[in-house]
Amino acid sequence: MSRLVVTGAAGFIGSHVVEALARAGHEVVGVDNFDPFYPRGVKERNLADAAAVAPFEFVEGDVTDPMALAPLLDAGTIVVHLAARAGVRPSIADPAAYSRANVTATAAVAEAMRGAGARRLVFGSSSSVYGDDTPAPFREDAPCIAPVSPYAATKRAAELLLVALAPLASLSVASLRFFTVYGPRQRPDLAIHSFTRAMAEERTITLFGDGTQSRDYTWVDDIVAGVLGAVAWTADAPAGVTHFNLGGNRAVPLRVVVDEIAAAMGVRPKLAWAPMQPGDVQHTSADLTRSGAVLGYAPCTPFPDGIRRFVAWFRSVHAREC
Repeated sequence: MSRLVVTGAAGFIGSHVVEALARAGHEVVGVDNFDPFYPRGVKERNLADAAAVAPFEFVEGDVTDPMALAPLLDAGTIVVHLAARAGVRPSIADPAAYSRANVTATAAVAEAMRGAGARRLVFGSSSSVYGDDTPAPFREDAPCIAPVSPYAATKRAAELLLVALAPLASLSVASLRFFTVYGPRQRPDLAIHSFTRAMAEERTITLFGDGTQSRDYTWVDDIVAGVLGAVAWTADAPAGVTHFNLGGNRAVPLRVVVDEIAAAMGVRPKLAWAPMQPGDVQHTSADLTRSGAVLGYAPCTPFPDGIRRFVAWFRSVHAREC
């Protein structure tokens, strides 16, 4: 049994991670500042749903301040740093807020860990760091020097910050590049959730581009398995940063996403089309060779199955809201 601190614990992925770690018998402390990017009530429900399965300690705090995290750490603490501002288009409108939440917070977490003598860090990065010019499937050794949104740039900046700090602070870092995660508790602004809600409410869905853009969608339980594998890996890892892709092993075109949700909902969607938006990439696709060999990562949820499970969750939550 280990002691772990998980930042961003009230978020979509974070709430699943604290639940899984607590269920496995670890001592878990979740930290979140309830950033108003989306409603506090949604995050409180995430925490309540997770704690109902496996109780854990929760602390409300802002990890951009190293002193907020310091009292929770000792030399043996493992940190899973998932706190961040996500979203490509909002980052274009407010790059300063994204820099603070994604870069300054990561520096503060590393500083707090160095002060406590803690050395094991799992960092939640993003497939967006690959930009639009990396050959598919994306390999972790790609240069990642041409991000196409402020969000992507801040995630890459946080990675590079850890590359510089890890040897100096004796940190063993697993940097996990998540590929378009979906599942229960998904943020309401993300495509699968917003499309599902629009269909349920018989509203028109605006699709950007020509429908051929694709994403490597990844079921949240597969992501959590990758996080837990990374936590275990840091026990014997040397100081430094190793990047790992966590994807779903299949790129799904936008039009197929809509069709799968519509089939699961049993509806005929109303669609409108608009030009591609600034900051969006055409395709994402994960090379899973390294994460499979090193972390034992093996996604096992086919996209159609995941969509059916997501729709079932959405309907249960929608029933509670009505």
